[in-house]
Amino acid sequence: MTIVVDAGEMTEFLAQVFPQVEGMFTIDHMDEDVLVMRLHASDQHLRPGGTVSGPAMFSLADVGAYVATMARIGKEALAVTTNCSIDFMRKPRAGADVIGHFRMLKLGRALSVVDCLLYSEGEDAPVARANLTYSIPPKRA
Repeated sequence: MTIVVDAGEMTEFLAQVFPQVEGMFTIDHMDEDVLVMRLHASDQHLRPGGTVSGPAMFSLADVGAYVATMARIGKEALAVTTNCSIDFMRKPRAGADVIGHFRMLKLGRALSVVDCLLYSEGEDAPVARANLTYSIPPKRA
């Protein structure tokens, strides 16, 4: 599936439509096959024990699926999450960034389906797996 919005344009778009997450995420790599996006883990993302919290990992999964979808359909700020299933499999390494690998499984006119594996930076085994569905707004004439 062709990329129509590159990483730089997507970063600028996120800053415009979601200024509350500016600086929280970085797009490490994006091509037709995979998006790699990073959550910069800071104190606000940690739970007791110093590990990245579940809600912070969910945030990376959700924003990454949004970016993967927008990269292919163009800048559609009103696309929304309609479903997310997330499995937390192991505790992320304390203080480490979380890196998401996103793959577009299906892109239709009305929905996109994205699979995501989240990794603690420097670790080989995923810490979480998510599957997200986004609703794409209809094109207006």
